[in-house]
Amino acid sequence: MDLNVTLTLCGVLLALAAFAGWRGSKPSDPMKGPRLMPWRFIMVTASAFALFMMVHAVNLLGVTTGRR
Repeated sequence: MDLNVTLTLCGVLLALAAFAGWRGSKPSDPMKGPRLMPWRFIMVTASAFALFMMVHAVNLLGVTTGRR
């Protein structure tokens, strides 16, 4: 995966994490029924994958991460 795709995917994942965090923080409305989307789980998952994409972007820039 090249740098442009990695940074675009990272931006999309960060936007998804921010949106899911906003939706997850809204109080539930019992009159509308239960929440059907696990917004907190979506937020944490998107954040974790965004972190992986950031590390991948740093590796593409030539910085060595991890053991060698």
